[in-house]
Amino acid sequence: MEYAEYRAQDAVGLAGLVAAGEVTPAELLDVAIERAEAVNPRINAIVTPMHDLARSRSAGVLTGPFAGVPFLVKDLAQDYAGLPTGSGNRALRQVVAQEHAEVVRRWLDAGLVIFGKTNTPEFGAKAITEPEVNGPTRNPWDLGRTPGGSSGGSAAAVAAGIVPVAGANDGGGSIRIPAACCGLFGLKPGRGLVPAGPLHAEHLAGAAVDGVVSRTVRDSAAMLDVLTSSADPGGPYLPAKPELPYAELARRVPERLRIGFATASPLGTDVDPQAIAAVEDAAKLLADLGHDVEPARTGIDERRLAFDFLAMWSTQLACTVDEIRRATGAGSDAFELDTHLVAAAGRVQRAPGYYAAHERWNTYSRQLAAFHARYDLLLTPTLAKPPVRIGELDTPAPLRLLGRAALALRLAGPLSRSKAWKQAVIANLAPVPYTQLANITGRPAMSVPLHRTADDLPLGVQFVGPLGGEGLLLALAAQLEAERPWAHLEPPL
Repeated sequence: MEYAEYRAQDAVGLAGLVAAGEVTPAELLDVAIERAEAVNPRINAIVTPMHDLARSRSAGVLTGPFAGVPFLVKDLAQDYAGLPTGSGNRALRQVVAQEHAEVVRRWLDAGLVIFGKTNTPEFGAKAITEPEVNGPTRNPWDLGRTPGGSSGGSAAAVAAGIVPVAGANDGGGSIRIPAACCGLFGLKPGRGLVPAGPLHAEHLAGAAVDGVVSRTVRDSAAMLDVLTSSADPGGPYLPAKPELPYAELARRVPERLRIGFATASPLGTDVDPQAIAAVEDAAKLLADLGHDVEPARTGIDERRLAFDFLAMWSTQLACTVDEIRRATGAGSDAFELDTHLVAAAGRVQRAPGYYAAHERWNTYSRQLAAFHARYDLLLTPTLAKPPVRIGELDTPAPLRLLGRAALALRLAGPLSRSKAWKQAVIANLAPVPYTQLANITGRPAMSVPLHRTADDLPLGVQFVGPLGGEGLLLALAAQLEAERPWAHLEPPL
């Protein structure tokens, strides 16, 4: 098979060719590896090649809905037994996973041929993918720009044609942000739907969930069927699944929907006119398709939500750093400065304040439920501006100097209460202020690649659904995909 034939198919299509005997898994793997070797030096999407393991697997008997399809997993939380899960961190590069993550086991059971792990920022803590240990991943549409984060390596690999779909996860926008940056479809499932085992009951207090980034809606729908094939007996929830498979729901034309849209940044920061245009364009397309679309407000204090999100994130990161140091004996130089600073913010939080922040998650969920009683879906930009340039979100040099001094003097905790710290937090969230709402509330959400900027850069729009709304989101995405196809668009690598 030639690359052009490979690129023209999505994962469902490639699986169909394997099932029909028109191509072998080994032939597909050869094309995928050849493509990776051609473009990965420029985009730095794959940080752990697994070619020998994959070739051995592709030579065996494979079964399942994606039998023989090449695949990549994210180097964060998606453990592959016998290999390290680096998580963008120096100390974890040599720590071997003892067993597969449940999502990886399900992907293997589905017949996928995993041949590499993709880049991520340290511990997935940023909306860009520029870890010091692996170097930055670059957007195939513009090598000077980010593919987003934290699933930036996976998104860059899919956009560059290495694979049609790849493993991702989303704790604050990490599926939707890279999808929007790279012209892909990205669905974040709702809380508890996808298992987090065997090492965890849930990730980030339920705010984070595994999934994929893909070029087609049907790939994401079929992958969600794989990931939700059975309940996790060790998980904290028994998720309610629809009677029909997600792949079937994605093929159904949605009924007339009532959609409320908003473009203002929840943080009160600037929004690029192109991001506003993306939503206005989507709203017009939806109206043309017969849906009712109007401006709306959620009524949620999303600026406060952002800091309540950070309360959870920083305390979790502090625990992660401390655990790694205990387990590996790693020194402070094994972690990036920004990680130390965020962890320090987590360490000085008082338990009552953290509890109060987490209690407000319930308030946000109920406020969003009230919004969904009026509207089927919320439409916003996914990004507040086009994909930022590599290095644009680096911590400013004065703050880095101040941060190093504060760490040395054990004053990093108090620094996190300063005005400069809060300004730095807002500056880093300003390009991506819309996505954390769905994580905090546990609602499903998706980024759909409907818009392109004047410079021909992708710029997706986000839809947030109600509890159990994955099928509705997929059905609408498929309707939009049919009206304005995007899978054939390919970056000029």
